[in-house]
Amino acid sequence: MIKKIVMKNLTCPTCTRKIEKALVKLPYVESATFNFTNETMLLEVTDEYRENQHISDIRDLVNRIESGVDTYIYERRHAIIKVGFFRSNWIIFLGLAIFLSGELLVHYYNLVRVNPLYWAGYFLIAHKIGLATIRGLSTKQFFNENMLMLIATMAAMSIGKPYEAIAVIIFYTLGEHLQHRAVEQSKKEINSLMDLHIDYANVYENGEWIIKDPMSIKKNDLLLVKNGEKIPVDGIIIKGKTSLNTSALTGESKLQDVHEGQFILSGNINVGNVIELRAAKEYQDSTISKIIDMIENAAAKRSKTENFITKFAKYYTPFVTVAALLMFAIPSYFDPGNIEEYIFRAATFLVISCPCALVLSIPLSYFAGIGASARKGILFKGSNFLDMMHEVDIIGIDKTGTLTHGNFVVDGYTSYETLAVAASIEKYSNHPIAQSVVWAFDGKLEPLDDVQELPGFGIKGISKDGVVLAGSRKFLQREKITVSDEKDTAGTNVFVAKNGEYIGRIVIKDQIKDSSKLVIRKLRKRYRIVMLTGDNKATASEVAYEVGGIEFRHSLLPDEKVKEFENLVSKGPKMYIGDGINDAPLLKIADIGIAMGTGSELAIDVADIVIMDDNLSTVEKAFTLANRTRAIAIQNIVLSLGIKFLFLALAGFGQVTMLQAIFADVGITMIAVLNALRLIYGKKAKRL
Repeated sequence: MIKKIVMKNLTCPTCTRKIEKALVKLPYVESATFNFTNETMLLEVTDEYRENQHISDIRDLVNRIESGVDTYIYERRHAIIKVGFFRSNWIIFLGLAIFLSGELLVHYYNLVRVNPLYWAGYFLIAHKIGLATIRGLSTKQFFNENMLMLIATMAAMSIGKPYEAIAVIIFYTLGEHLQHRAVEQSKKEINSLMDLHIDYANVYENGEWIIKDPMSIKKNDLLLVKNGEKIPVDGIIIKGKTSLNTSALTGESKLQDVHEGQFILSGNINVGNVIELRAAKEYQDSTISKIIDMIENAAAKRSKTENFITKFAKYYTPFVTVAALLMFAIPSYFDPGNIEEYIFRAATFLVISCPCALVLSIPLSYFAGIGASARKGILFKGSNFLDMMHEVDIIGIDKTGTLTHGNFVVDGYTSYETLAVAASIEKYSNHPIAQSVVWAFDGKLEPLDDVQELPGFGIKGISKDGVVLAGSRKFLQREKITVSDEKDTAGTNVFVAKNGEYIGRIVIKDQIKDSSKLVIRKLRKRYRIVMLTGDNKATASEVAYEVGGIEFRHSLLPDEKVKEFENLVSKGPKMYIGDGINDAPLLKIADIGIAMGTGSELAIDVADIVIMDDNLSTVEKAFTLANRTRAIAIQNIVLSLGIKFLFLALAGFGQVTMLQAIFADVGITMIAVLNALRLIYGKKAKRL
């Protein structure tokens, strides 16, 4: 079971990793993953977990590792009052006043420059950094950015450079605040792309319409949706007709006209007439709730790049600390007369070396990519899938409902009797092909008993004239019935038998989507595409040729589809795109499974990426966004490391001031954060 704990103001990714590791050691926590953008810790807990009881233990654990973090239950997130910058940092201002008092005494009374007021002011100004360092030492975390800053500034104080030490801490604190504000604003911008939450619903209760929390809606409740309001839960329209703005789910601005009897998804906005609908699901089971969970939990699956940065930071910080020590010790041994200069250089080196720009901007880059994708109707269930799409070289794809519309129409049949018998038994199936047969027959349907549907084969039942069969050629042959027609024609062939005798077949055709033809032709230039279908060779060949001459495997049962996909040889991750219930096993075993949002719920649940419309051109956009996200993450890595290493080299020769060192730390972080936001506001993002 997954529980959410908000950890407000937890902006240090290094501390986040420490907290995750510490939480897993608790007896009732199995795993812990921090969602950086929502500032929410996702806990997989055991049945022993008691939220109200254990939240205090979790809060104490967090406070031992990182100060200033507000830890509380997710449901209380709207009730927390923010504390202003001046109020939360009043001790720093007090320390600054004391430090300036010491400066006045030095200036007017010619006191020694190293006086107690300088040190008193310093300790007050640096108290947060000092406490964080002590907490780190108590948890055996000997190397972190707080310790680097503390060592650097104390070194500056000890060699008679109090102004530099105080300036570093003040600018570091101010920079951290501005950086935090920039990150917070970035989170708001990203979350605004996914503003899917529904605040209220109009529910019919005790003879009147009342406003209720969507969470309280029960199945079969009667709901009223006015112009401008969101559909609160998935439901069926029972009165009225209107137009829906589906852009929040699909990213498309085109309106959808809906009418009585039609099933509609939650999250869409009513932009027309007032409608009444009957709730088909409760809120937590509705489309909108599942989408919100997908997005909020996406951070649980980190990309290779994020994992690399985490490991890099683990070894980087102790390495630069040792390097700073050597930078001081070696030249001081040969030139003891300039020992203060070497201390100052080492201190500056430590300030520059903080890895914040990397560990902060990389997760933000990936979440910005997830947010930008959500705006286009593409839901990634983890940033790792954004990374993996860059390496895909082979794509398996379903035919029905993916390459084609899935709108089946009877194209021909052997005889009226064939159609009548088939329609009488197909009425017991919900499969779209079966429904097309029933719609094509306008006569009286005969009742049947003991109806059995065999997935991948067909359907079987007993009528007054004997056993009735309708399905594939293999199905009839398995039932020891000889099919006299020698060759399958293009389209889906449904063979029909009655009382042990073959009586004819029905040919059903499906229209290929225009988007399939355009997109597949583009994708096949870079990727190997293989269509896997249960249809006969004639149908598969015709569709494969029309969409661009791709490879295909035909006449496959669900388990055969899985084997064929597994047998495809690939140098990188394998992708599968589908939408039906029979695609679920493939979507699950594929390295990346993409489900079309108009498909079955099972396919959507097991897929790694969900396309909220049925348009394959959106898959092309997913590739583009994934590649851009990875490119910006790499840019941030190169930018951060490049500038840091340049400043570190200059610091080694004494060519960097303390303020320049602060820029190399906090300034570069803010630049990297702004670069990540190009995924949302850049020109390329707007063109998609």
